[in-house]
Amino acid sequence: MSHRLALVTDSTAYLPQQAIDRHRITVVPLSVVVGDTPLTEGVEISPKDVAEALRARQRVTTSRPGPETFAAAYRAAVEAGATGIVSVHISAELSGTGEAAGLAAAEAGVPVRVVDSRLVGMALGHSVLTAAQAIEDGLDLDAVAAAATARAERTSGFFYVDTLEYLRRGGRIGAAQALLGSALSVKPLLHLAGGRIEPLEKVRTASRAIARLEEIAVEKAGTDQVDITVHHLAAEERAEPLAERLRARVPGLRELSVVEVGAVIGAHVGPGLLAVVVAPR
Repeated sequence: MSHRLALVTDSTAYLPQQAIDRHRITVVPLSVVVGDTPLTEGVEISPKDVAEALRARQRVTTSRPGPETFAAAYRAAVEAGATGIVSVHISAELSGTGEAAGLAAAEAGVPVRVVDSRLVGMALGHSVLTAAQAIEDGLDLDAVAAAATARAERTSGFFYVDTLEYLRRGGRIGAAQALLGSALSVKPLLHLAGGRIEPLEKVRTASRAIARLEEIAVEKAGTDQVDITVHHLAAEERAEPLAERLRARVPGLRELSVVEVGAVIGAHVGPGLLAVVVAPR
């Protein structure tokens, strides 16, 4: 029975705690390593902590959960009565988290469907919430995984960073590496494409970049029924006004939220991040 399906994701989905509790979602945390100290995202290190560490030029890296962590999560789900598990995760192009989940899935004792969302942040989060709704609607294991995948494929993420330096340090820059040779005054707009971070446009100033980010989000949303999330890191003064402008400009808007990214994604993008997730229903 589908009501016995369990849903697992990782901490880079940045789901509201209320949604995690309501849908009984298991969240497996990634870690941030500051200097030589590993810290659990959302428990031992906050977005503010990682922003301060980056500004202080401390060495900051990230670490995926091990297969044993997923094995424990799956075991707990089975002990609670789950006969199947859907596990939806950050893009495999950005993290080995899904690989660890797949290794644990082979030993879970019940069928596990590991879904590579090819996304991160609430782009991933909306896919997880779609899976949760599919479980509540009584869909079977494969149909729930398919629903999560389909929502992920419809979802887009666009973002602005003050500097590419943090992405370069973390090795997550992909084809955007080419932008490093640009004039310092050029502000890059990036997006998620094929699960990777890719360059989208180059804009001359931060204010123009943010205005362009808004235009891209409005164009992408069109008149469809959509959910939108505005992400930021230590940039609430930019995020809240952007969210209000999108609220006024997107006719099919269903839900809009402003969410500060957690320490793991923050470690790679740095303070000043501003992102928009557009997730058609």
